[in-house]
Order: sequence, then C-alpha cells, then structure tokens
Amino acid sequence: MSLLNQLFNRGVFGAKCKTCLTLSISRIKLLQNKRDLQLKHMRKEIAQFLQAGQEAIARIRVEHVIREQNIWAAYEILELFCEFVLARVPILESQKECPFELQEAVASIIFAAPRCSEVPDLLQIKNLFTTKYGKEFVMAASELRPDSGVNRAIIERLSVNAPPGEARLKVLKEIAHEYNLEWDSSNTEAELGKKHEDLLGGSKQIVAEGALSQAPMKQSSPKPPCLNGTSPIIDTDSKQGFVSQNVQAPSTISHLTSVDNEIEPSIRHQTTEAFTDAKRRTLASSDVLERARAAIASAERATAAARAAAELVNVQFGSLKLQGKSS
Repeated sequence: MSLLNQLFNRGVFGAKCKTCLTLSISRIKLLQNKRDLQLKHMRKEIAQFLQAGQEAIARIRVEHVIREQNIWAAYEILELFCEFVLARVPILESQKECPFELQEAVASIIFAAPRCSEVPDLLQIKNLFTTKYGKEFVMAASELRPDSGVNRAIIERLSVNAPPGEARLKVLKEIAHEYNLEWDSSNTEAELGKKHEDLLGGSKQIVAEGALSQAPMKQSSPKPPCLNGTSPIIDTDSKQGFVSQNVQAPSTISHLTSVDNEIEPSIRHQTTEAFTDAKRRTLASSDVLERARAAIASAERATAAARAAAELVNVQFGSLKLQGKSS
C-alpha cells in the first residue's frame, strides 16, 4: 500500500511541477515584454530631463530604471532555470534528494519565489519542493545559508539596496549617448560622489556629547548653601551628642526647651527664604536649581532634627521630674 502511495505521490509531484514550471515560463516572457516597453519609455523621459537641465529629477528616476533592469535580468535567469528543471522533472521524481546538478536551479527558484510577486506560480513550485525535500532545504535557500547553492546573479538582481552612484552615473551616460545628447556630467559626478552627512549618526553624537558634559555635574554634587552663615545640617551623631551633653544639668533643660521654641520658627523662616530664593533663580541655570533644592532639603532635615532633639529633651526632663518626686 505504501508503495502505491509513493508512486501516486511521484506522479502528482511530477504533473504539478511541470504545470507550474510551464506557467512560470509563459508568465515571465510576458512580463519581460511588458517591462521592455516600460524601460524604453522611462529612459526616454530621463533623456528629456537631461536635455531640459533637470538633472536632479533624472538622478532620482534613474534608480527606478536600474531597479527595473535588474528585475528584467533576474527574470531572464529564472526563465532559463525553469526550463532546465522542467526538462529534468523525471530525475527529480526518481530521486529522494535533490540532484547536485539541479541544486543551483532549484535553490534559485526557491529564493526568488517570494521576491517575484508578479509570478505567483513560483510560490507553488516552492511549496512542491518543500513537500519533496523538507523545510530545512527550503529554509537554507531562502535564508542564503552557506552552501545553499543560490545563484549569485539572482541575489544581486533581486536586492532591495539602492544602486551605487557609479551605476547611476553609468546609466545616465548610456541614456545621453543613446539619444545623442550633449550633456555635461560634471555636476552629476560631483553630486553623486559627494558624501552626505549622516543625520542619524549626528544626532546620536550630539546626545553622547550632551551626556558626557552632564556626567561631571552628576559625579560632583553641589554642596548645600549655608543659611545665615551656618550649616543647617544636623546629623544623627551630633544630635545624640547634643542631647547627652545637655541632660546632665537640670538647669540647662529649661533653656533647651525655650531654644526649641525659637529654633523651629527661625528654621521655618530660613526655609521660606531659601525656597523663595530658589524660585527666583530657577530660570537662571540648572546648577542654581539643584543648589536651591539641596538647601530646601537641608532645612527640612534641620527642622526634623530639631524636633527630635526637643522630644528627647522633654522625655529626659520628665524622667528627672519623676526622680525628684520619688526622692
């Protein structure tokens, strides 16, 4: 039963492959004739632009002419490959692996199938080869893996890259010679040989330079300005030392309590002044803005430290009162 299936599949593969190859050859010939007429019309238009002195338009249009010429050349090669494979379909049917002498033709058809949308029959041929030789064989040709066997001329003709300046200048000279135009190509040669500035690379370079210029500012953070000539920052160690020194004598506790009542309004006043001054200098520079923010943060830390010191003093004062009553 399996032998019958294999024989049946062979017959189906051969018949479908012959049909698709025949249709592809006929369609390619029609497309080549149509493209010949389009190329003649496009080359005539470029000659008119050159004669009228509109070289900028001619330089743009010639890219499309080169693209059409490349596709025409690729179709010519594909037509030969299709005829070659069509004559050897019985060999493809009889062998499980792709014969070495047919590998370039088969791989080139597989590679060109999705890139030649005007010839949909090539996609059907690609599907037949996928069923015959497996997905790995087809992927190797589609992705141009090493030893895939795809024809080099097919790869170059179906490339989507813009043609180089030398190729455009060559075609323009050919068109001028074809229509007997006295065209001075010096301006076009200078324009095509000019290396235009890479705007994308330039923007990246500007961003990189800006980041480097801001790096030193981030590394060396500005010191917060002192308010009224004294630093408002009180760290934890100094706060604890301040409390421990003043809780030794009861006579200084009442003084500290009154000092706490005076510190908070003064710090609030200093904070308000620093904030107002920071608002005035915000539009001057970013450095001044950073310093103002540091001053505000320092004043807020000073307020919190003073409140903590006052609370500790009140606790110590209460404990001393309890000790006095108990004595």
